[in-house]
Amino acid sequence: MAGRVTIQDIADALGISRNTVSKAINNTGVLAEATREKILLKAVEMGYKQFSYISMDGARPSLSSEVNTAAPQETGGIISLFTGSALANSHFASTMLDKVHRELSQAGYSLTMYRVTPEEMAGRRLPAAFSAEKTAGIMCIEIFDLEYSRFLTSLDLPLLFIDGPVPRSGKKLAADMLLMNSRTEIYSFVDEMKNRGKKTFGFVGKVSHCLSFMERYSAMQEALRFCDLPFHREFCIPSADPDMDIASGKPYQDYLAEELGKMPGLPDVFLCANDFVAYDMIQAARQKGLRVPDDFLLCGFDDSPESRVTTPTLTTIHIHSQIMGYSAAQLILTRIRHPDMNYRTVYTETSLIYRESTGD
Repeated sequence: MAGRVTIQDIADALGISRNTVSKAINNTGVLAEATREKILLKAVEMGYKQFSYISMDGARPSLSSEVNTAAPQETGGIISLFTGSALANSHFASTMLDKVHRELSQAGYSLTMYRVTPEEMAGRRLPAAFSAEKTAGIMCIEIFDLEYSRFLTSLDLPLLFIDGPVPRSGKKLAADMLLMNSRTEIYSFVDEMKNRGKKTFGFVGKVSHCLSFMERYSAMQEALRFCDLPFHREFCIPSADPDMDIASGKPYQDYLAEELGKMPGLPDVFLCANDFVAYDMIQAARQKGLRVPDDFLLCGFDDSPESRVTTPTLTTIHIHSQIMGYSAAQLILTRIRHPDMNYRTVYTETSLIYRESTGD
């Protein structure tokens, strides 16, 4: 081959990722022995000279005598956490990250957090202090910009999204995905409400905001079909987005109050995309002289700390943050160890909790 042979040349010749070739060449991470040997043989064949642990002595070595084929040991490194927003104590990820940190530390990895600014997302730029060369993998929380997410997949690093953007084109991201199970408990909730004589449902929350919001909206529609109940589009506010405060200057609660006023009536039950949307719905209802649960029932999602102290206390769906944290750590670690395995989407268990907002 003309010119200097690169890791990318070897990856292209074998039809595998550059990251996998790098692990074999530099004796880092963990690879299947057959994969390592195949890469090293191809590298020798192509005349690659930059082995970090092969003594070349000016000539190509034989694999059996010169290449150390012992299985490499995991040496740890840095896992970079990218987030698009501040993870306040009310966010489920704040407690999840404690578990992530403990699990990664036990495996010899450290966790470094980077806040990705809107300007960096729009410009498809990495955070200024981030170093791809020093990073073993990337975990993303609150990274919901689809094009920026696709940009991250081009880095050829192990990548995990904890929740993620809505795949508008239908094409999945080349990354692992960790989500909370929205469907099971929403099905249970709709079924229980039907047993209580409730027949009409609405949904509140920007459906296109993230994958989990879209799945919760879809789950409600599926549950209604399963329970032989009608879906009323006129009782849904699927474009409601708390970020509109910044874009339009209109308080989110005022927007919700306006939308309530436009409805031909009220549903028996509103299901909200998360607890924070539910809190604003309670305030919006008060603006219209309505009360929860007297005029309609309300359910959130997340089981944030505020859900237990708000008036009324909020029926919600609990996210098990410790299970999420353990699963996140295991997903990124197995991706580091086995970069060529198929991409996975994993759902963790959730639990429905009834409180005052549904009359409990």
